[in-house]
Amino acid sequence: MINKFVFKEETKNFECLDKKLRLIFVELPKFKKNLSELNNLTDKWIYFLKEASSLDEIPQDLGEVSEIEKALNIANKINMTAEELDMLDRRGMMLQDERGRITYAEKKGQQKGRLQLIMRQLKKRFGEIPEEINSQIEDLSVADLDNLGEDFLDFNSLEDLLSWLQER
Repeated sequence: MINKFVFKEETKNFECLDKKLRLIFVELPKFKKNLSELNNLTDKWIYFLKEASSLDEIPQDLGEVSEIEKALNIANKINMTAEELDMLDRRGMMLQDERGRITYAEKKGQQKGRLQLIMRQLKKRFGEIPEEINSQIEDLSVADLDNLGEDFLDFNSLEDLLSWLQER
């Protein structure tokens, strides 16, 4: 038996040859399963369609399916006023800004930690480091600090360090 679906539109017939496509017709009022009885993805989608308007938050069983979570978030936005949508957008922007500040602070902290470590290593190896060299090292990028952390082991004097810095 060949599985074939033909969708009849007013003017044309459309054949769907995709074997993965399934159409399921459901009378929502007759769907009586509760959350604990949802056995498969179809049940979860039907439950979502029936209960979306009454859900304040995404139940864990439905949240496991990212598409259903996205659909519920969209459904919730549709019912919001313009002011609520604006507030939601501003809250999202604030969260994004905060993530950016955290990322920036983490990078600066890593750079400061690398700088302190390299300065201690250089001081232990060569003694007091002149302020001019100190300033040049502080201006290095994280990548250059990493390179200096490896390359300084090959230096025999502060002149080697100065040459290395001038190449940057």
